[in-house]
Amino acid sequence: MDTTSRRTRTRRSKSEVGPVELFFDLVYVFAIIQLSHLLIEHLTWQGAAQTVIVFGAVWWGWNYTAWAMNWLNPSRTSVQLFSGTLMLAALGMSIAIPDAFGNGAWLFVACYLFMGILRPVFIMLTFKGEQLAANYRMLLIWTLAAGVFWVAGAAAEPEARLILWLIAVLIDYLAPLAHFRVPGVGAAPMHLWETDSEHLAERNRLVFIIALGESILLMGGTVVYAGGITPSMALSLLVGFASLFVLWWNYFALAGPDTKGGDGSTGALRSAYAYAHAFMVFGAILVAVSTELRLSHDHLTPAIVIVTVGGPLVYLIGNILFLRSRFGRIARSRFLAMGVLAVIGVAGIFAVDDLPILVLSLAVLTVTGSLAALTAHQRQARPSHSA
Repeated sequence: MDTTSRRTRTRRSKSEVGPVELFFDLVYVFAIIQLSHLLIEHLTWQGAAQTVIVFGAVWWGWNYTAWAMNWLNPSRTSVQLFSGTLMLAALGMSIAIPDAFGNGAWLFVACYLFMGILRPVFIMLTFKGEQLAANYRMLLIWTLAAGVFWVAGAAAEPEARLILWLIAVLIDYLAPLAHFRVPGVGAAPMHLWETDSEHLAERNRLVFIIALGESILLMGGTVVYAGGITPSMALSLLVGFASLFVLWWNYFALAGPDTKGGDGSTGALRSAYAYAHAFMVFGAILVAVSTELRLSHDHLTPAIVIVTVGGPLVYLIGNILFLRSRFGRIARSRFLAMGVLAVIGVAGIFAVDDLPILVLSLAVLTVTGSLAALTAHQRQARPSHSA
């Protein structure tokens, strides 16, 4: 078989997500559970910072894998073995999450860097002599630069580790924005990355659903561990489920299957999926955490108020970035919703000793529910994504 034929068969021929990609995503069900419990068990500003950094690595590992599969044929045995190997490394990362700032640091970093090195090496070998291989060579250099700080952080004390890993995350996330430029070596600007927009959209939709599924697991688990459903818990469970449904409704009214009309350039896709969806997925995780906290506590604390309001706020930041990236719109309704949520959060903190948990939950649900209904209505009336 000649080289051209081999490479053509290596590339995917359809936008559909392959079974091996769905299988790979299963490990992220466990990863999201681990992230949720990391925050629940360390509900402090330091714990929040640690959770954000660990999520940054977990998301980037998933994101870069989704992009790599954008160019690979998932039906090929070599690609399936490649995906399985990445899945095993992702499982190792997930296992290390609860103790990432303790004795699990080396396992977390080793698995993350293994994934970060294997992906570009596999692509470079598969597409040797093509532009994609050159692109991944530049990506690998940035990954190794960030790796210095990941390794240094694993060797440092937890306080210093937080700073060093923050630098590592920033390097990883800044790499695409800097076009993977390395002075004296070259660059890989976004226009050199030929991308399947519908494949990326579907991959991100699926991982968002996985994040929402965490809320179901936490809600169900909380009720089971409580030993039975009381009337107050049943009401809280109903409100929690409604909040989850509204988040799903909001997302698919905005980023549903009919997004072909937006900007399909690789730069726009990078912003909409690599970055905007990071906020939306993390927002969904915060919603899951807040639901569990409100089900398992009898009264509010400032931390519960912040997480309850923070989940929708972080999610809406991603919404705004998504709309701006793909459709060039200013999402006025989302800015308004964020303002109302901020007011609710401030009021909740000042009245934390007197405000019932259910009142806070209903106030936030009213805002997110109204926004979801507005988005769905405007999309049906005029699918311009201007909500």
